[in-house]
Amino acid sequence: MEVNDVLIIGSGVAALQLATLLHHGQTVRMLTKSHCTHTNSYLAQGGIAAAVGIEDDPSKHIVDTLEAGRFHNNNEVVCEILNKAPTLIRDFSNRSEIFDQDRNGNLLLGLEGAHCEKRIVHSGGDATGKNVVDYLLSKCSDNITVEENVIAYELIIDPGENRCVGVKAKNPDGKIRHLYANYVILATGGCGQVYAYTSSAETITGDGIAMAYLAGVEIVDMEFIQFHPTLLIKNGQTKGLISEAVRGEGAVLVTEDGTPIMEGVHLLKDLAPRHIVAQTIFDVMESGKDVYLDIGCVQEFEKRFPTITAMCRDHGIDLSKNRIPVAPGSHYVMGGIQTDGMGRTSLKGLFAIGEASCTGFHGANRLASNSLLEGLYQGEKLAHWINEQPVRTVHSSMPISTPTPSVQSKKANLPDVHLLRKLMMKRVGIVRMKEQLAQQKKWLEQVSIHDFTTLDHYSNEELTSIFLWINAALITEAAFYRTESRGGHYRSDFPYEDDDTWGKRTIIQTYKGERAIYDEQVKASLVT
Repeated sequence: MEVNDVLIIGSGVAALQLATLLHHGQTVRMLTKSHCTHTNSYLAQGGIAAAVGIEDDPSKHIVDTLEAGRFHNNNEVVCEILNKAPTLIRDFSNRSEIFDQDRNGNLLLGLEGAHCEKRIVHSGGDATGKNVVDYLLSKCSDNITVEENVIAYELIIDPGENRCVGVKAKNPDGKIRHLYANYVILATGGCGQVYAYTSSAETITGDGIAMAYLAGVEIVDMEFIQFHPTLLIKNGQTKGLISEAVRGEGAVLVTEDGTPIMEGVHLLKDLAPRHIVAQTIFDVMESGKDVYLDIGCVQEFEKRFPTITAMCRDHGIDLSKNRIPVAPGSHYVMGGIQTDGMGRTSLKGLFAIGEASCTGFHGANRLASNSLLEGLYQGEKLAHWINEQPVRTVHSSMPISTPTPSVQSKKANLPDVHLLRKLMMKRVGIVRMKEQLAQQKKWLEQVSIHDFTTLDHYSNEELTSIFLWINAALITEAAFYRTESRGGHYRSDFPYEDDDTWGKRTIIQTYKGERAIYDEQVKASLVT
């Protein structure tokens, strides 16, 4: 029987922050489906937002976060995280010494879209995520066991206590394992790979969200998908992310003839909230024109953005022309497993942190560079809470299980994944409307959730397809249900915000084997 105090699924910033801050007397096991660095955290370029500048204040950061989130945020969570952010970042900076500084030892601060102040701390120019993850990995102590290439696929529930006590997982050779823990944490990231164009790592397939959904846990706000405005595009394929920090340093979005596309669209022009910039680029591309980032005004571009420079050169982009071809693609899901600020879900014993969770912090659209901040905050807060809990023993009535031989693989009756991703981009992408959403709902309903009451007989590849299908269905259902436009959810047939009808969250969960969808009021509204 494999038992640990804490079982963490995932290896991003939130997972690593949690693991490294737990008491060394706790036995911690971390499972990751690929390599530890094959995460969105590792790819994060821009930085971490915190009001650490002389002219800045958490109250300004709060206003920017609520405005970007279109006031769909949970105010209590927003205020708690952003008031804590300066201390959290200064402490982390003093501990790690990885953030970029000026000659006087002051943190260098960048500006990104929808921020009113320069407040983005970064590391290695545009290698913030990589450097933070590498630092946290270096701090993993002997009480932490990290297992790579192990896919968790099903939660184990103690029916007597209605409590999550572990997960089922598969080794690379297909052997099934039952792993138990006092605390089970899903830190599996978002679901970006549901879409054909995405900035997400290949591993980001919504595994944790799907596992929680199948166990009847509340999933919330899945209609709110942030499409990053500027993914590098070559021959119709996205090749990586061009950080918003590039526009923060002065780059301008233009058409091939040099016409700025954000003039007259928003007061902040190229630094408008992401959903506005992404929709504008989408409209221009729909008219048959290509869109570029003009980097001619960015001083010492190659020095400031070495990662982006290398990526462009690897894909044959001649930076001497000061033009980078870009297109929008899925970048972040504001929804996910409904939790409180610390990560507690609607199922006892189960926690979710990072992008897999939805605390209400990001509202309907995440403010740039708030995601790594949330991960660091949640990891720290949950670690402190677990450290303070009395010693608990896994329920003695749970069955004792050992690794079992691989079972005969079963084929999932699912649509082709490539077609699914293409249709999600077309029908449930940046611009949505009733007819296309209904069409996608009907197409996805070829498959029944009853087909997946047990997942033991599916290969790892088939499990990934199932998880993608579940996330696609959740996004489509929620997008069809919300008849307004807000943040990352834009309905061309309902193009305006409807505060009277839609000041609430969209919740989906399985109930007696069927999908149930309902809503509840957003916890808080405007901060005055």
